[in-house]
Parts: sequence; structure tokens; C-alpha cells
Amino acid sequence: MTIYRPHTRTAPIPRLAHPLCLGGLCLLLGAVAAEPGDARRDGLSLDRIFAGEFNAAGYDARWAPEGAGYLRFEDAKSGHGRDLVRYDAATGRREVLVQGQWFIPPGRESPLGIEHYDLSPDGSRLLIYTNSRRVWRQNTRGDYWLLDVSSHELRKLGGDAPESSMMFAAFSPDGTRVAFVREHNLCVQNLGDMTIVQLTTDGDEHHINGTFDWVYEEELDLRKGFEWSPDSRWLAFWQIDTTHVREFVLVNNTDGLYPEITRFPYPKTGETNPSARAGVVSAGGGKTEWIDLPGDPREHYLARMSWVEKPQDLVIQQLDRRQHTNQVWIASPGAESPHRFFAETDEAWVDVRDDAVWFDDDRKLLWLSERDGWRHAYSIARENGKAHRLTRGNYDVIDVLGLDEAKGLFYFTASPKNATEQYLFRAPLKGGKARRVTPKDQPGTHSYSLSPDRQWAIHTWSRFDVPPLVELINLPDHKRKTLFEDNEKLMKQLADLPPVQTEFFQVPTGEGAVLDGWRIMPPDFDAAKRYPVLFHVYGEPAGQTVLNRWGGRNAMWHRFLAEQGYVVMSIDNRGTPAPKGREWRKSIYGQVGILASADQAAALEAIRERWPWVDSARIGIWGWSGGGSMTLNALLRYPDRYQMGMAVAPVPNMRLYDTIYQERYMGLPGENPEGYLKGSPLTFAGQLKGDLLLVHGTGDDNVHYQGVEALINELVAYDKPFSMMAYPNRTHSIREGPGTSRHLFELLTRYLTEHLPAGPGDSLAGEVKGPHAP
Repeated sequence: MTIYRPHTRTAPIPRLAHPLCLGGLCLLLGAVAAEPGDARRDGLSLDRIFAGEFNAAGYDARWAPEGAGYLRFEDAKSGHGRDLVRYDAATGRREVLVQGQWFIPPGRESPLGIEHYDLSPDGSRLLIYTNSRRVWRQNTRGDYWLLDVSSHELRKLGGDAPESSMMFAAFSPDGTRVAFVREHNLCVQNLGDMTIVQLTTDGDEHHINGTFDWVYEEELDLRKGFEWSPDSRWLAFWQIDTTHVREFVLVNNTDGLYPEITRFPYPKTGETNPSARAGVVSAGGGKTEWIDLPGDPREHYLARMSWVEKPQDLVIQQLDRRQHTNQVWIASPGAESPHRFFAETDEAWVDVRDDAVWFDDDRKLLWLSERDGWRHAYSIARENGKAHRLTRGNYDVIDVLGLDEAKGLFYFTASPKNATEQYLFRAPLKGGKARRVTPKDQPGTHSYSLSPDRQWAIHTWSRFDVPPLVELINLPDHKRKTLFEDNEKLMKQLADLPPVQTEFFQVPTGEGAVLDGWRIMPPDFDAAKRYPVLFHVYGEPAGQTVLNRWGGRNAMWHRFLAEQGYVVMSIDNRGTPAPKGREWRKSIYGQVGILASADQAAALEAIRERWPWVDSARIGIWGWSGGGSMTLNALLRYPDRYQMGMAVAPVPNMRLYDTIYQERYMGLPGENPEGYLKGSPLTFAGQLKGDLLLVHGTGDDNVHYQGVEALINELVAYDKPFSMMAYPNRTHSIREGPGTSRHLFELLTRYLTEHLPAGPGDSLAGEVKGPHAP
């Protein structure tokens, strides 16, 4: 997800030209282009894309717990698996910490397949995660092993735990114990005598200790549901109660003679929520002390929980159901009840984040807030909750990456001048002017993983047409120490493809908003002819599509379509999470499907007026998930502007989606019935005129197949023709089973070419080109 340019490269990264503004429509021109007369081999194909020929290489490394060393697995010279190696960032010195043969359990011939690992705080033990199983989105249930780095002894943890039944094992801060979740209960294992203490005993399918139910995991991004205290004596944990939450049912018709039924609690908008409470229990076992937070636990969410060390307190973030207020509580040992530290409020919604950091001996909290209209960093005093703003200006802080207290500064990402990009900045912890750290001659998207001492970073840089470059840099001067990966081979492969031109542009909506967009032009584009346009859309608060970064397989598919004769475009409407200020992001509140589709349609009108080569009779749109919903909204709400749409895994009726996500952006159904009605594409099914392809996985636990079935009923009632593809038992990603992803994109490609013919059409002879040319 990044774009890079190394200092030396056989195939140089093409430069971006200066912005070109044409009557309010600004282009940033770039190209993967050939020199005149260059010989070219065959263009893209689905076979080449899905064979992985154009997959970008990365560099898999992580920082050691202390100091400035990074860890990675490398093929063992002995031929026995892979060694775990530590590199010193300053000197490049290589040290083998764990030999590959040490990962072979007693009685076996092959090493463990390591999916994740953690070093103990003192580096003497390695906690290994393997043999995992999928739990909703991620593989979070598996086996854990412990390797003694000195003696090479390898032992399986969990006692008599069934295979692949342990979750989220984590070292205590002193490295003497490991906590984990098994069958909805929280346990601790002593690493000396290997005894196990079960800390909770009431866990069952509706009472979940130390992890989460479906909706907390999906919409609050919570999975590991416990935290060790800094002194290793206590564990704080969530308990989720899903009793009274209505269940949803998934039916698997294909894996046996009779259907297999999966039931799970899923709170749809306006329905009963799970309740959550926070408890603290001794790591040695005993009674759980429950934190007495105010409010109905089914009408609030416990969004985050963590310890602060000096003095040792528990910090809890509590959202109201409407998510207008985030109350931050501090629970102190021995206190009868927690006290409110401070609160973050917003008339739309408050964002829950993971980049808050304590500093100044835990007397201050670095916190991001939109309270002045832009997302800025604040220092919150622990003693009284008062906020002091650290960054200023009409720009957003995207993420806080880390603090360097020795130098009195913190690092963050931002992009004040271009919302499609991302750069590294630093600012004083006392407040003051922020300074850009990323070199100014490196346009694109930059991400950084900072070392624990904040003196080094693993830097990843990419652009829309340029795959990632990964390097080790020192801070704060951003000088390269080591080039890890430059994707030179892939750059050469891209240079051998037929040349396409990619451009970023801005388009006004007519309501004062300016929307960012990109377009990919066909090879040998002729502005004197008309071309079909396919829009790729997402359009909801969960993501952007218009980003100047490497887009991977989907981007290569879009380029493949451009080679076939399509102009492929994407527009970010208001309400997407672009760093353009609070008003931009939260203008969509209560009208998700309404404002977003209106912006998309307005952008289309401005584009057609500006570029006469756009064939108004061949306009298509496609998207996935929220983008599938936005595809339906475009096709059904603006049937005279779009001729074809492909909606993958859409939400046709917002009432059918979950509480935490949909109510965050739309309010409660009882308080905004008109918004839910008019924002749902199902309402406008009778207006369908164009060609529609619906695609869904019948095993989608997230966006249920139920919604597409409801839309089908409406389309049938209005006698509207459409096409439909259901993938049995596939989830929201529609990738399970051999050949599924390849089949899906072949389906999309075929439907597109059949219903929106490719290539240039009629000539624009006699029409004025001038500034309208690309």
C-alpha cells in the first residue's frame, strides 16, 4: 500500500508533471509510458494477473522489543526450515537468534509453520502461533508453543487444550507467565512449572471472556480482549453478554446431503445489542472485580481499555450507542468507582483510535481530536483532563506514529496539500510548528514503522503506477541506511506493457465541494473519439479509493480494462475518510446513501461537460461492499446517467446491517426513518433502467445474502430484468475455494464487455477540443 522511488533503479520511476488546472478541473499528470518506437510484448490478461505475475514484493521485518534491531525469517543455511534473524539497524550486523531446526517439535520431522511470534521482554523465550483456524475475518484460534532460546527446548502450551483452541496468548510484562483465551474463558499458564489457572469459569457461547462477539470484532476492531497490568499481577478483560441478541442463520447447502446451519448473535440496526463490562482479576486466580461504569451496558460500548503505569491505573473508553460521546474513565486500585478523565463529543460521531500515547512520566496523554474542525494532536493533562493543542493549521493529522521524548517531539503522518497522499511530519511535544520529514521530491504515499528508540524507521513508499520501495532510514533526517526492496523486476514488467496514462484530477460538485479523482486512459487514446467510462466506487466513511499509492491486483485489473479500450475512473465523494477536515468527513451523517450518490452523479456531469470524449451512452460503475451499495444507488437513483452497474456484496437496505457501523453514520432508525429509507437503494428498485449484475456470497456473515434476496424480490415485483451470481458459502471477500477470485473477475470482465462495449466510438468531428483535450 505504498509507492517508492529508490535512489538508483534500472527502470526509473516516471516523474509527475506539474498540476494542470482547466476551468476548475485540475489534473496531475503521470504515466507509465513508452518511448516512441519501443517494442512491446503482449498486454495484460486475467491469467497473467491472477497467476501473480504482477504481485509486488515486500519486506517482512519487525522491530525487536528493545533497542534498534529488527527481526525477520530467512532460509536456513542448514536446509532445516527458516532461521529467525536479528539485524542491528546501525551496523547491519546479522545474528541468528533461533535456528530453523529448533522449530521442529519432538517426534516430528518438519518444523512448525509459524504464523506469528513474540519474544519475551528479556528475549529469552519465543511464543509461537501455528495451526490456526478462521474466526470470522481472521485466523485467531490455533496452537501456541514456547521455545527457550538458550536451551532450544520447545514445548506446547495449553495443557490438554484441544487442537487449535487457544486464542491471543500473550506474555506477562515480567515474562514469567502467558495469558490466553480458551473456549470463552481466560486462563494463565506459569512458564516455570507449566501449571494453568483458569481465571473465569462462566464462559459459554453467550458469555464471552477475554475476546469478543461478531459485532465488536467487526466494527470496533477488537479481538484480543484482555490486558496485563504493568506489574504482571492483574489482568483486565472484557466480558461480552449476547443473551437477548437475536441470531442470524447461515445455511451451507453444499458440504453434505443435508444443510449445515450456523447461528450467531447479530444485532441489526435498532435491535438489542450485546452488553459489555470490564473486570480485573488476579493473575493467580480469585474473584473478579467489575468496574462500575454508569449507563445501560446494552446502550453503550466499551471501545478501548488499557493500563497506564505511573501510577498503575486502568483507562477505559466508553461510547454511547449513538457514538456522539466517548467518555474516558480512569479506574484506580481500591477506588469504589472510576472517575471521568475527559470526554470527546461530536454531533455526528466520534472516531475510536489506537494511537493515543502517554508521556511525561504518564502525566499527559497524546490524543487526536476534531474539536476545532480539523484532526489535531492534543496533550490531555492526567490531573484535570484539560487539553492543550499541539498542532495547528487547516490540515488533518492522519496518524500518530510515535514519540521521541528525549528530543521532545512526536512523529505523525499528514498531507496538508493533497488528500490523496501521505507524508511523515514531526512536531514538538510542547506544541509548535510541524515540520515535514519525508523529502519533498518523493510524491506519493509513505508509511513508516518506527523503532522503539525512534531513531530508525522501516519506510515504505509507492505511487499509483509505481510499486512499493522498502528501505531502512534513520530519523529525523530520513537518510537511507539499507535498501530492502525496490521491485525493480516488477518495474521492468510494467514498462513492457502497452503504455497507459494515469492522471489525478479534481472536480467541483456545484455545492462548493471539490472532489478528488483519478483516471486511467487507454493506449493510443484519441481525444477526437468517444470512449466508455467505468467508475470504481466505495463512497462510505470506511475507506477511500482515490489514493496515490500502489493498488495491487485490483489496480492491475483496472489497467487491463484500460488496455481493452475503457477509461477507468474513481471519485471520492464527501463522507470518505480523506484528510480534508471534519466537515468533509461528517457531512454525510444521516444521509450516507443520499449525499454520496449525489456527489458521484454531480462529478459525472462535470466530467461529461469538461471532456467531450466521454461517451454518455456508455457509462458504467462498479464497487464492493459499501461500493456495491453505492453502485446500486447510482444506477437506481440516477437511472438516466448510468447504463450499467456491477454491485458486489452490497447492502441494499441499511436496516439489515449491524448496529455499531450503520447507527454510527446514520443515527438510530427510530430517529432517522427517512434517512434509512431514502439512503437504501432498495427503495428505488422500480427506477432501474440500465443493466445490473448482482454478486454475493451466500455465506457472507457480514453483509448478509438476505439483503440481495430482498432486492431481487423488489426487482421482480417491478418486472425489472437483471443478472445474478451467487457464490455458495463464500464470505464477504468471495475468495474461498479454488479458482473463486479468478472466476469472479472473469465474470465482471465478461459482463462489462457484453453490456458496455469497449473501445472508441463515434468521432467528435466538428466539436471544439481545445482545453477539453486530455
